[in-house]
This record gives sequence, structure tokens and C-alpha cells, in this order.
Amino acid sequence: MKLIRSTVQIGLAEPVRLLHVTDTHLALADARDDARKHELAHRLGDPYKENYLLEHIAYAKAHCDLLVHTGDLMDFVSHANVDKAREIVADEDFFFIAGNHDYSQYVGEAWEDNAYRMNSYMQMGYGLGVPMFFNARVVKGVNIVGIDNSYYQFEDWQLWRLQREVEKGLPIVLAFHDPLFEQSLYDFHNTEHPTDCTYVVGCDEAHLLPYSEFRAVQQRPTEATLRMIDYIRSEPCIKAILSGHLHFDYESYLTDNLIQFVTGGAYEGCAREVTLV
Repeated sequence: MKLIRSTVQIGLAEPVRLLHVTDTHLALADARDDARKHELAHRLGDPYKENYLLEHIAYAKAHCDLLVHTGDLMDFVSHANVDKAREIVADEDFFFIAGNHDYSQYVGEAWEDNAYRMNSYMQMGYGLGVPMFFNARVVKGVNIVGIDNSYYQFEDWQLWRLQREVEKGLPIVLAFHDPLFEQSLYDFHNTEHPTDCTYVVGCDEAHLLPYSEFRAVQQRPTEATLRMIDYIRSEPCIKAILSGHLHFDYESYLTDNLIQFVTGGAYEGCAREVTLV
């Protein structure tokens, strides 16, 4: 396991320790799955992925109050992946919110929108047995709130739900798959990991300009997304954000008081222990 440690001071009477894990990308297939899924499993499968996941779970149980997984637990939807994922997320010490690959049928074969997501959700048998679109749990006085933004957008109903969580008056740690735009993160991605986009949520038109047309259309924020981002940045109860998707470690502040952690890919053993004090 490649563990990094971070501390966030939010004025707690006793510390809360979270193990942030993201992007495990399990790639399993069995006799119930078709030939294309077997080809994906052969090409993308790696026993280390599951071994690292078990190591992360064991470490969290021994040292942390909760394991928070911010999506892409599976690399694609297969019978074998769904069975394994359901087994994992059923653990009461495991908190999960979905990423884009948790709905992917064959990895990039189709335009991913809400209809595509819901089709995969139904094929799983109504998801993985835990909330995948919006999830919340209080741990020792801290509210962990997961929001599915796996297709680079938020929805107004998710904002309404977040506002109801804020009404509880507890400090909040947000967990979602895709990180929010922040200038230094955008610049770092462009410099160190150049692609045709930066895969972050909330880019304005100037920052979308270098994107390919496909990626600009995919990631241009909706009005609902912009409303959510404005709310997150302005709400003092929100103390930290845990995100993934980019497969590297990074941390920066969205405001003077709101830190965003991006954690590297769990498929490589990466994890982040976040201590709230």
C-alpha cells in the first residue's frame, strides 16, 4: 500500500480518521459474462487490484473510523464485478459513492448520460445495495456526504439533499469522484499529465478552450452544476472534499478554508489517511 497522510483542522474534540480510497477498477468476468467483458477482464484485470483493496480495508478497520471510497470500484459492469462490489460495499465500515466506471458497460463504448447510467443501474439489480447517487453518514460528529458527479455534473435534487444535510449543523466532508476545478490543479494536470482535457468539474469557457470538442461538450457545466459549486464554495459547514478520477495525488484549497484532496489510483495501491482534528 502507498499511504500518504493529511490532517485537516476543523475544531473537533477528538480526531476522526478516514481512509480515502478511489479508483480500484476491479476487472472480473465469469461464465455469465459475454466475450467482450472477458476480453476487458483479460486486458485490464490484475490480481493486485483486489489484493490492494483487501489491504486498504484491513488498514481502515485497524486504524481508521471509516473507509471512504469515491468511485470506480469496478472498471465495468459485469456479473463478476457486481457480485464482488456488492460484497465489498456491504461492509458497515465501507462508505461508497459511485464513479463513471461503476456504470460503464464496455469502457467508453457509448455516450454516458443519465439514461446510460440508469440502464446500468437497473442491470445491476437496482445498484450495488447501497446509495450510489447520494449517500450520507455521521461518524463521531462529522457528516460524510457522498454525491455522484461521475459524468462531470451535479443535479438540483442533489443540491437540495446537501442543503438538508447542512441543516444538521455538523461539519461536513464531501466525497465525490470528479474533483472540482481549481486553477493550480488544472495547471498541474496540463503540465504533468497532458491530455485533451483535465477531467475536472466546473471549467469556464476559457478553460474549456484547449479541450477537444467531444470533451468540451461532455464537461461543460450545466446551470445546476454551477449552482452546486457556488454552494459548496460558500457553505462554511463544508470543511474538506475527497475526490479521485485523476489517478494522482494532489491537494489544494478551493477557498481559504476549503481543502480538496485528490487521491491516486487504488489499483496501484494508493490511499490517503485523512485525520480531522
